[in-house]
Amino acid sequence: MSTLYENNAIFWIEVDKIHPNPYQPRREFDETSLKTLAESIRMYGVLQPLVVTRKEVYHDKGGMSVEYELISGERRLRASKLAGIAQVPALIRNGEQDAQIKLEIAIIENLQREDLNPVDRARSFERLAKEFGLKQAQIAEKVGKSREYVSNSMRILSLPDEMITALQEGKISEGHTRPLLMLIDRPEEQLVLFKEIISKKLTVREAESLSRRVATEKIRNKEKYLDPQIIELEKSFTESLGTRVRIEKGKDGGTVKIDFFSPEDLRMLLEKLNSQVSNSPAIVVPAKSEAPQAESPALVDDRAPAEIEKENNEELYSLKNFSL
Repeated sequence: MSTLYENNAIFWIEVDKIHPNPYQPRREFDETSLKTLAESIRMYGVLQPLVVTRKEVYHDKGGMSVEYELISGERRLRASKLAGIAQVPALIRNGEQDAQIKLEIAIIENLQREDLNPVDRARSFERLAKEFGLKQAQIAEKVGKSREYVSNSMRILSLPDEMITALQEGKISEGHTRPLLMLIDRPEEQLVLFKEIISKKLTVREAESLSRRVATEKIRNKEKYLDPQIIELEKSFTESLGTRVRIEKGKDGGTVKIDFFSPEDLRMLLEKLNSQVSNSPAIVVPAKSEAPQAESPALVDDRAPAEIEKENNEELYSLKNFSL
């Protein structure tokens, strides 16, 4: 047939005859969301048809049966099963669809519906590159995005597993991956930043500010690198205070730099120092205000939508973008 879909018609197909798309890029399906969709389907039916391919199966003992493989609409199919719907509307795509086409269509549908989390999206692009040999520019053309968008997405997978999992679970946002990736060659400092993002609920801008300071910091002199005592003291300070501490040596003495992000952070640091300092006058910590304290805000990406869109299509992780 010359048409893309069989007769351009919608067919009603039994849900038990539709098999999942093995190239479905989406791995996470929120159960609460599925139940909500199932209730809607139970009341109003499936409003948007699924897309499937038709396969004739010939049996050894004779006879033939028809099966269908899902190309797009897995969320609707799952919700339909939850709702107890026997049949769903579907478009049957003509021709034998190879693995690459199935993956491409599934990715494009999820991107258009914004159903892919950043990690699943990155892994989908990676599959197109590794399994089918597509270059980033080719992937970008197929999914209707810029090459930089594809490149930036795939870079996420170079983060440690712990950070990738946190992104999948919504503990950090995609915006937070930018400052973390800037420290990809400094795993210890990257881990410190990650823990501070989680524990202190740093916004994207706060995390970028901290990462920028680390990335543009002047290279320490050789004496400091060769002084194990200074390095050990820095480590002890950091572990004890729960934030990044740097010791800078000078000709006469030096300085100790302690990172903090809010007045409350500073108050906690002073309290920790008071509790650890012995045989010396205590540092006076101002009394806390009696005014009710607002709840700690959830992790937020505090960039404007236009700024996020712009950054998604730029080479975000070049050091030049972090210069002071």
